[in-house]
Amino acid sequence: METTRLSTKGQITLPKKIRVARGWAPGTEFTLEESGDGILIRPAARSPQWEFDEVAGCLRYSGKPKTLAEMREGIKQAVKRRYERSRT
Repeated sequence: METTRLSTKGQITLPKKIRVARGWAPGTEFTLEESGDGILIRPAARSPQWEFDEVAGCLRYSGKPKTLAEMREGIKQAVKRRYERSRT
């Protein structure tokens, strides 16, 4: 098991053995997620940039179109569920 220490600037250095094994170079971005009694660190997935015209309509939906208010409520509920999962 590798250990590291939090600096006075709030920084953590990942041990070289882990960086090399994972292929993480300087500048690699990470996401942090609170989970139980710690945090989960993952490399941030880089998604390619697409133009709207290239992706519009790529997901099929056969139901009644949702209103903006319904979409906002759905997002709100999903965030709430995710937050509650992270608290357990």
